[in-house]
Amino acid sequence: MKRRAVIKNIGLLSISGGVAGALAPTAGRTETQPGKRDLFKELGVTPVINAGVTMTFLSGSLMLPEVMEAINSTAHDFANMYELQDKVGAKIAEMLHCEAAMVTSGAACAMVLGTAAAITGKNPEKIKMIPNLPGPRVEVIMQKTHRYLFDQAITTTGARIVEVEGPDEMDKAFNTNTVMTLYFNAAEKSSVTREEFVALSKKHNVPSFMDAAADVPPVENLFAYQKIGFDLVTFSGGKMIRGPQSAGLLFGRKDLIEAAKLNHSPHEAPIGRPMKVNKEEMFGMYAALKTYLERDHEKEWQDWLNRIKQIKLTVETVPGVTGETHIESGPANAFPSLDLNWDEQCVKISPGEVQAALKNGTPSIVANVGRTQDGKPRLRVGVVLLKPEHVAIVAKRVRDILKKAG
Repeated sequence: MKRRAVIKNIGLLSISGGVAGALAPTAGRTETQPGKRDLFKELGVTPVINAGVTMTFLSGSLMLPEVMEAINSTAHDFANMYELQDKVGAKIAEMLHCEAAMVTSGAACAMVLGTAAAITGKNPEKIKMIPNLPGPRVEVIMQKTHRYLFDQAITTTGARIVEVEGPDEMDKAFNTNTVMTLYFNAAEKSSVTREEFVALSKKHNVPSFMDAAADVPPVENLFAYQKIGFDLVTFSGGKMIRGPQSAGLLFGRKDLIEAAKLNHSPHEAPIGRPMKVNKEEMFGMYAALKTYLERDHEKEWQDWLNRIKQIKLTVETVPGVTGETHIESGPANAFPSLDLNWDEQCVKISPGEVQAALKNGTPSIVANVGRTQDGKPRLRVGVVLLKPEHVAIVAKRVRDILKKAG
């Protein structure tokens, strides 16, 4: 799959001596060093090889060395958090070619803060009272097919979600209580296109919010939705951008970002105070985004395909087992993985049983079970989150489990 040429030479000034200069991308590096304290062992926590996707319960992704450098180099000094959020946000906005940006504690926090900003603006009394504002509940319009677990972040602000189907119904749903519209980018079905959604929101002078938490790669998505006209956009920082797991990005219209900041820490006691972001995460998120934008995405994609080829060649030594590259259609998790198939009459084990054997073995490996177009289960082995040294380990473990069953 082709990828557009990587963005080069952003030429931003460093905001910290610890993040100075160009942060050159580095392939996965083994973080554990001989003689270092092993906290996994000390606490009895099982290390996991992630042959799946960027799931929060699996701690998202592994932070890049550049991110760890940013965190470690800034942990020894204090900073004014108002100044840091402003200056990090300005650099991120410059990188993303938008009016303003901020670092949040994940994309879910960005949804809370974005909604709060649409409700309160910069009104200090509303900021103090939210989510218990007097009068009728404010409303956020969503497509019915876009309802999902994380829209609870919207109702946390006291807003009520109004479901619509189709452009006409959406157009009629706007009223004096409408404060925002929310588009869930990874929804399987949409009755209103992104362009129609933005146009209707602008027609009624209501800000539109795009939740694209897991929607890179491709890197172009970081710019696509603001170009369409969405007023606010969020991406997770701890997924394929490989920043701190507990960090996220909220960017878009300057007035809304400034209002979101007022609803967030370090301000005392607004709705976002429990969702604070520490200074190391802000520096780390800046470093992660800068590194991600400068990465050779074409090369990274080919590296993933090479990993698939390596695992496929190993596993296909088991008679009757075949593998093929699977690429999610997106927009979420749109990267390649390996799908494995076999005749269970010959290899007497199901994909679910292989998945369990991988998880319960040593080392513990988490893979997924996907399905063919006709609904048949298959083992899906993710490669994008593997350390280089884990590729052969995963290949051998899958091969050995299937060989034993065959």
